[in-house]
Amino acid sequence: MELDALRANVRAFHPTTLPTTGKRHAAVALVVADQAILLTRRTTRLRAHPGQWALPGGRLDPGEDAVDAALRELSEELGVDAPRGSFVGTLDDYPTRSGYVITPVVLVLDDTPAITPNPDEVAEVHVIPFADVDVEPRYLRIPESDQPVVQLPLVGTLVHAPTAAVIYQFREVALHGRPTPVAHLEQPVFAWR
Repeated sequence: MELDALRANVRAFHPTTLPTTGKRHAAVALVVADQAILLTRRTTRLRAHPGQWALPGGRLDPGEDAVDAALRELSEELGVDAPRGSFVGTLDDYPTRSGYVITPVVLVLDDTPAITPNPDEVAEVHVIPFADVDVEPRYLRIPESDQPVVQLPLVGTLVHAPTAAVIYQFREVALHGRPTPVAHLEQPVFAWR
């Protein structure tokens, strides 16, 4: 896919923003470089969501917007200092069962960056080609919710929401120009208990 077309698709998308009152506002960096995205696995030593697949991200600091937070977290977690000019747009806010509203920030880099993972936060980093991102999601039902849990088959395993929901919407919006909502897609119980 041509990056100009990807940028145009993301810029044409009108993301849904959710209120953050009573929630913690977070941002994740969906980093595009050389026809691929970056995906991490959190270290098992983290207190919150240990060992889960994630996009670089975290809570907004006072005075930050979602783009500032995504760029800061990308630098802290992967040692990648992306310029603010790499910001293309955002996807829909995703509400988590653990009390966050996540804003996905799409960043497009000219080249694959040198990556230096922070071992206190990141156990693995994977560069996922668009061909692997362009996969059909799997859905399953759980007794705790009337909405389906979304899973994406990536890196030889299943990645769950919220990360799977964000990557799936990226696939739909950026790669195919389809404004597909994902906020209703459920997370597995282990992600919120």
